[in-house]
Amino acid sequence: LRQVAGHLDSQRVVLAPATVGFTPDVQVLLTITRLDSGESQPAILDAQWRLIDRRGQVRDNRIIHLQEQHAGGTAAQVQAQGVLLQRLAAQLSVALKPLANQPPIAEAPRKPAAKAAAPAAEKDKQPKIPMAAPIRTDMEVFRF
Repeated sequence: LRQVAGHLDSQRVVLAPATVGFTPDVQVLLTITRLDSGESQPAILDAQWRLIDRRGQVRDNRIIHLQEQHAGGTAAQVQAQGVLLQRLAAQLSVALKPLANQPPIAEAPRKPAAKAAAPAAEKDKQPKIPMAAPIRTDMEVFRF
């Protein structure tokens, strides 16, 4: 998050879920499927991102495979993995820049809400039960 914010020179980069009332210019769905290395293997990062604009349309979809050689020790492996994350942030920032300042969505004119008052009152009488949300259970193990 900090790397992308630094590349974009913006303080408006937030982690989802954002605060109420915040409308993002672009939503990034990033999945890192692999980030590992070994003493004799290079550091490898496999990731995919999708960029979704204000209208909910996918504007970019990319799969990335990055490799970084290292000296073999644990510290060198961690440093190489850090370099891969920096390169990922740089590439993601390049893809985000054209979408950063989209024009706002024009709101449709609203009709008077005279008839909508009665159904709204009925809605308030119903008990408010929080919506169930799925729990992500696909766990991944990364070696460091």
